[in-house]
Amino acid sequence: MNLILLEPDEIQADGSALLTGPRARHVREVLRASPGEEIRVGVVDGPLGTATVVEDSRELRLRCALGAVIPPVPRVDLLLAMPRPKVMNRLWPVLAALGVGRILVSNAWKTERNYFDTHVLEPEHVREGLIEGLQQARDTRLPQVSVHKQFKKLVEDKLDGFGPYAARLVAHPGEGAFPSEKLAALPREARVLLAVGPEGGWTPFELELLAAHGFESVSWGPRALRTDTACAVLLGLVHAALR
Repeated sequence: MNLILLEPDEIQADGSALLTGPRARHVREVLRASPGEEIRVGVVDGPLGTATVVEDSRELRLRCALGAVIPPVPRVDLLLAMPRPKVMNRLWPVLAALGVGRILVSNAWKTERNYFDTHVLEPEHVREGLIEGLQQARDTRLPQVSVHKQFKKLVEDKLDGFGPYAARLVAHPGEGAFPSEKLAALPREARVLLAVGPEGGWTPFELELLAAHGFESVSWGPRALRTDTACAVLLGLVHAALR
C-alpha cells in the first residue's frame, strides 16, 4: 500500500481514526510506523492527507490532517466485455490503479453466460479489489461499477446516460492506428469511453453496432492480447495521450 484509505465514517469529529485488520498490520509490519511518525492517508472519494500514529498497543489510532482538494475523477470510462472470472478478479485492483471513472461490465457474443454467476461481481468483493488498487496508486476516487447482461441494450439505450463522451474508442487487433494526437487535442474536461472486448474478440455485428453509435476502431498493433494485458496497454495509451 502506498496510501491508507479510510472510509468517511471512520474519521471522528476530532480527526482521529482507529485502524484494524490488514491496514493496521500494514502500518505496523510493512511501514513500521512508530508513534509520532506520519503516514499517507486518504478518504474514499475524498481528500488526501497525512496521519500521525498516536498509539500502537492493542489498537492503532491515527490523527488525520486532510487536505482541502479532492482528486478529480479519471477522464476515462471502460466498457469491458466480461472476461473469465479469475481474470476479472485480477482486474479490479489493476483498473482502479490505472484510473477509470466508471466500469461498465457487459455481456458479449463470446462471453460465457455463466461468467455472470461468479462471486467476483458481488459489490463487496468488487469494492475490496478497487480499494486495493486505489491504495497502490495513491488515489481516492472509487470507480463506479455496473453490470449489463444485454450488450445491444447497453449500447443503444444506456451509453448516452453515462456520458457525454468526446471520444468513443473500441479496441480491436489490427484495426486502425491509436489516435493519440486526436485525444491530446481534446478539451481538458473531455471524457473518453474505451470498449475492450472478450479474448475471442468482438464479432462483426458488435463492431458494426459500436461503430453506428460513434465508436472508432483503434489498436496498438496486430497482436491479440489477453484482456488484462489489453486493458493495461490501452488505458495507459489513453491516459498518456490525454496528459
